[in-house]
Amino acid sequence: MDAEKETKETPTATEHINIKVVGSDQNEVFFKIKRTTPLRKLMDAYCERQGKAAGSVRFLYDGNRVMPQNTPQELDMDDGDSIDVMVEQIGGSV
Repeated sequence: MDAEKETKETPTATEHINIKVVGSDQNEVFFKIKRTTPLRKLMDAYCERQGKAAGSVRFLYDGNRVMPQNTPQELDMDDGDSIDVMVEQIGGSV
């Protein structure tokens, strides 16, 4: 029981998680981020690396839109999870 208590009390082991961001072209970019860091940093870094405007893409986790103020902890993300990036589509049917 003491071993269990130790792992729960040491947040440094799980403070960072690795997140994979997958673009619509199936290109994968990997990020290491703190669980409490707003995902805005990851989103901005992805757009900068890919040469895309932040307003031209949408980030989805488990099919739900990721907002810049969300954190991995809020979204209950685990190490190795992936975020999908979709190009924003404007318009509709005629």
